[in-house]
Amino acid sequence: MNKLYIGNLSEEASSVELESIFEEWKIPISSPFLVKTGYAFVDCPDEKCAMKAIDALSGKVELHGKLIEVEYSVPKRQRSSKLQIRNVPPHMPWEVLDGLLAQHGTVETCEQVNTETETAVVNVKYATKEQARQAMEKLNGHLMEDYALKVTYIPDETAQQDAPQGGRRGPGPRGSPRLGSPGAGPGARPKMQPDVPLRMLVPSQFVGAIIGKEGATIRNVTKQTQSKIDIHRKENAGAAEKPITVHSTPEGCSAACKTLMEIIQKEAQDTNFTEEIPLKILAHNNFVGRLIGKEGKNLKKIEQDTDTKITISPLQDLSLYNPERTITVSGTIEACAKAEEEVMKKIRESYENDMAALNLQSDLIPGLNLNALGLFPSSSPVMAPSMMAAPSMGGQSGHSSFASGPFGIDAFWASAVSVGSQAPGPPESETVHLFIPALAVGAIIGKQGQHIKQLSRLTGASIKIAPADGPDTNQRMVIITGPAESQFKAQGRIFGKLKEENFFGPKEEVKLEAHIKVPSSAAGRVIGKGGKTVNELQNLSSAEVVVPRDQTPDENDQVIVKITGHFYASQLAQRKIQEILSQVQRQQHQKPMPGGQPPQRRK
Repeated sequence: MNKLYIGNLSEEASSVELESIFEEWKIPISSPFLVKTGYAFVDCPDEKCAMKAIDALSGKVELHGKLIEVEYSVPKRQRSSKLQIRNVPPHMPWEVLDGLLAQHGTVETCEQVNTETETAVVNVKYATKEQARQAMEKLNGHLMEDYALKVTYIPDETAQQDAPQGGRRGPGPRGSPRLGSPGAGPGARPKMQPDVPLRMLVPSQFVGAIIGKEGATIRNVTKQTQSKIDIHRKENAGAAEKPITVHSTPEGCSAACKTLMEIIQKEAQDTNFTEEIPLKILAHNNFVGRLIGKEGKNLKKIEQDTDTKITISPLQDLSLYNPERTITVSGTIEACAKAEEEVMKKIRESYENDMAALNLQSDLIPGLNLNALGLFPSSSPVMAPSMMAAPSMGGQSGHSSFASGPFGIDAFWASAVSVGSQAPGPPESETVHLFIPALAVGAIIGKQGQHIKQLSRLTGASIKIAPADGPDTNQRMVIITGPAESQFKAQGRIFGKLKEENFFGPKEEVKLEAHIKVPSSAAGRVIGKGGKTVNELQNLSSAEVVVPRDQTPDENDQVIVKITGHFYASQLAQRKIQEILSQVQRQQHQKPMPGGQPPQRRK
């Protein structure tokens, strides 16, 4: 992605003048300028130089009375669904940017790019080419906090490979297929299984040894272990440790981990480095509680089985830009390698369980887009980029991630539901009363009401805090009104905020009570004969569902159903109850009117 297009040139512009401009701004080039009438092309030696040219020259440098435009040169066949958005305000909350991007389609990935500019740069991939085109038209020049966004296509190398065959006549493309491309033969690297990548932290002084001369060492490791290894060298300049991401099968990740530890140990011996170098694994906070287990049983068993000592970084180290915890494993290389297998096994199990819950949610809520939830690593086909390393905005430190899920600190939740795929007709609005700790009201409302307003805007739900019942009340009621998808997003954000602000302990799951009002005539259907339905509902969802006896219906002839549980459990129970109510409603509409004729059956 180093080839540049230079537009809005005067007919008098020459290659010599363009060379002079690039030299003046100290921007190296790797090929002569190819000047056409009104535009030109040039190659830069690397992406950093290309980005510098765009930042420094585009719309800022004048040649023969015209401001030149500089952007990536993207062939039409590679103009797919990838965009680069520049000039993003440096201190903008990610939720605001995510909400803006989601207005134009389903965002599959969103990664921040290292840049020397004050403003931020992000690479965005939409689900379809048409969504990217619309986003390009609408967002280019869009003002955000007095910053005009600049949007350009960036090459999508997969677009050319995925293009339908037959669009071109004559013989096929020249040359042998590239390594890793379809049809590359037995020498190609096999396609990775969708899985959770292994994320490690290594001391910065050993990164050079891992890469090796001209990248020889890292190439050998990837070849031997059948893995893809990303070393995030540019992240957090000057930091004592650098993150490494390994994409492969569980066996491939473990093999790569052990090999990297051996390389580090050898380099330490060669350089007389005497301090212990433990294995450090990064794991999303969503999975750590289940890794630890009740009263730490899971972690203690791994320590005993592998003869290692394992510690986990505190929750206080988490931030908006760093939803990962550091798992430090001390022991011999063999012991640490075994511990890595067990730790990642637990994390993958948690991931699979959450995915099963999400898939069930997507069946119950039409249009739920799992890509945008930001709960899981980007290696899976239904993942958002929450576990991908990305430098933070605003100078935050840490091995950052761009988003997280409803129990961590979330940024992608704004686009969690794709409204375009819903059934025809307006979605039916629901009202849920969610009870939160009274002390958490300030965190939900935010300074001058900013957080609750933003929450309402991003989720499409009406969110109000009911007045306190009395001065000593320890719970407050949040009234959430909106369709199913808005309920899912709004409640998810509230659960996440309570965990983020430490209103629940580090080993304590966020469980809240929710109330749904149902017609008194339908309460029996929710309970079922002998309590059969409500028991099945509790077994299915793992939530506690109670229809209090001897309730007096309110003025609308409705009674309360109480649901208590963690986010997924509560959501599943709510969806099933709404499903029962919809069945009751349909049956009532089908009943003949008194004195009327029953509907005739078709013959």
